[in-house]
Amino acid sequence: MRPNRILHPGLAEALATLGHSDILLVTDAGFPIPAAANRIDLGFYEGLPDILDILCVLRQEIFVEEVHFAGDILEMNKPLYRSLTEIYTGSGAVFKLTTHEQLVDDIAHRAKVVVRSGSFNPWANIALVASTDPNAWFMGEGQVALPAYIERRRMIADNDVPPIVE
Repeated sequence: MRPNRILHPGLAEALATLGHSDILLVTDAGFPIPAAANRIDLGFYEGLPDILDILCVLRQEIFVEEVHFAGDILEMNKPLYRSLTEIYTGSGAVFKLTTHEQLVDDIAHRAKVVVRSGSFNPWANIALVASTDPNAWFMGEGQVALPAYIERRRMIADNDVPPIVE
């Protein structure tokens, strides 16, 4: 057993397959996951595991450049928005608003992995766009870092709260 690592073999394997720009969708218990999706079903009882617990662990395991969620969260579930802000502050990620319909009709079908929680938290469907470690790339002699990597490095160093970008 590996201490302080994901124990679920399917989830650990799925995370290892993620590359830059792949989508990992973490959903509440009721989300309509497409039949063809690479589904990792962690939900086993109401609220267990909670989506926020899953996101906290994923924050430690993968680099994320974008966090997509329904804009309804901003007004209709402020505690969830505060929690997302806490989890992703200092990550170098940005928040992108979408609609629940786009999550169901588009993003879920493009996601490389869909992880279902046991959460009954309204609008708790969060799409994570995988990234590379911005501090590990473009570090060699004579290499010029892309502006996005420079900005993500700065956001991490400054412990920035994720901005909402269009």
